[in-house]
This record gives sequence, C-alpha cells and structure tokens, in this order.
Amino acid sequence: MVRCYIKTGNRLEVIKNLELLQESKQQSNVIWIDMLRPTRKEVVAIEEMFDIEFPTKQESEEIEISSRYWEEDKRVEINSYFLITNDPNPYNETVSFILQGKILFSIRYKELSSFDKFNKQLISSPKEFKDGFDIFCQIIDIRIDADADAIENLSKEIAKLRRHVFSDYTNDDEEILEKISAFEDLNMKIRENLTDKQRILTSLLKSTVYRSATDDIIIMLKDIKSLIEHTDFNFERLDYLQNIFVGMLNIEQNKTVKIFTLVNVIFLPPTLIASIYGMNFQFMPELSWKYGYAVAAILMVLSSITPLYIFKKKGWM
Repeated sequence: MVRCYIKTGNRLEVIKNLELLQESKQQSNVIWIDMLRPTRKEVVAIEEMFDIEFPTKQESEEIEISSRYWEEDKRVEINSYFLITNDPNPYNETVSFILQGKILFSIRYKELSSFDKFNKQLISSPKEFKDGFDIFCQIIDIRIDADADAIENLSKEIAKLRRHVFSDYTNDDEEILEKISAFEDLNMKIRENLTDKQRILTSLLKSTVYRSATDDIIIMLKDIKSLIEHTDFNFERLDYLQNIFVGMLNIEQNKTVKIFTLVNVIFLPPTLIASIYGMNFQFMPELSWKYGYAVAAILMVLSSITPLYIFKKKGWM
C-alpha cells in the first residue's frame, strides 16, 4: 500500500493510487510518500516517477553505521529501528527513510502505531509540517515518546515483580526467572533502539543538507540520553532483583537441607544403637539379659530426644 501526501498551501491531499498521482501532475507538491509492504511494481513506479533508488529490505537491515545513515548531494538515506512491543517476543523492525529535497520517502513492512498517530496529526494540522524533513523529525519524536512509555511500563513491571518476590513468593522459580529474562531482553531491545536513533540523529545534526531543525534534533538527543540512562538503571534493577531472587532461592534450599540434616542427626544415634544390638555375635553380654530390649529402646529414645533439646535450646530450629 502506498500513500502520497500532497500539500498545496495549507491544504493537504492524500492519494492512494499511483496512476492518479501521475495523472494529477502534482509530483512537485508531494511532501511524503509512505509505503507499507509495497509490491515490486509499486517500488519501480515510484523510482521512475521521482528518479530515486530504494534499498532492499536486506540492505536496510544491515547494522553498519554507513548502512544506517548515508548522505550524498541533496539526498539522505536513513534506516532506523522501531520497537514492536505488541508481540509475544518484542523485536526491532527496520524502517527506511529517504529525504530528497522536500520529499520524505518511507518504506516499512509492519503496521506501526507511530505512523498511525502521526498520520492523524498531519491530516488535522497540515500547516505545521512544511516539508518531508519536518515529517521525519515528528515521526522520530513520536517514536521516542513511545520508547519512553515502554520504559515506564517496564519499570512498573519490574517493581511489581520485586514486590512479588519479597511478599508472596510461592516457589514459582521458573516463572520468576523467565520474567526476569524477558524483562532483560525487552530492556536490551529498547536500549538498542534508542542507541540506533542516537547515532542517526547525531549524524543528521552534522548534515550539510538540513540545518533548519538543529534545535529540535538537540532536544531529541537529550531525551534519548535520559532514556538510555533509564535503561541502564533498569538493567541494574534487574541484576539486583536476580541476585536477591537467587539469594532467597539459596535460603529456601538451605532450609530444606537443614531439615534433612536435623533428621539425620536425630536418627543417627538410635540407628547406631540398633545396629550394634542387631549384629547377633555369639558372645554379647546383653543377648541373654532380661531387660536388654527395654534398655536398648530407652537408649534409642533418649538419643533422639537429646539432640532435639540441644537444637531447641540453641535456637537452631
């Protein structure tokens, strides 16, 4: 699907048919072309119409900085991460942006809430966005706000898990470890997403093509820096929580080992007595003794009670 946004004065028109765009002869008034899962035919048509070349999906996903940001003449090519959180396994989806003159071209292969939110802003207030560069900056700013919300929600979940570990821990060890691992993975994805935008905006700040929004870029970089600090803090909290959980797990295991140790200590003396009198050697003084069995039984009971008394007095149980 392709959407072409044409701005004439303060009036905005959205065309979803490339043939209508070609027939309208308004290519010079286009400020944004948003391509969502475009077909090869649509990509070729736009390339021919605007004399431009788009990167393939594989090229856009490369991680080298030269692949994430490229500038030449009056063209800037940017590949940026957008975090997908509405998935069982959150991940970073790459979106390609190309700024050429006053036009912004965007290529994406997933529905993204940041684009939907900006689309509403653009339609309701078209006069606030004069060209594709303004549109790009606003989309990135919306995405940074979404990242901030993701960090805030993650912080709340970490705090909730911490209360659970301290208050109503019920031996659900695997579930807690899985949650900690999932939170660490999400925090890592957010950090990766923010670092990618930081590198891109820093490169854009040095651009010789676009200098009109330097203040806006600096503000976004400051926001990103503060969010990265929050992700670092979340990593520390998760590491601290994991250490606490492992410590509590060791305490629970030690309690179990302590019970078995006490049981062994309590039953060891009676077992020793029973073993001695169960040997049945021919010459044992107590074998023919009338009260031998009673005395052996009393010794076994006393040898069991005595350790219990000592442990109780020392506060070991």
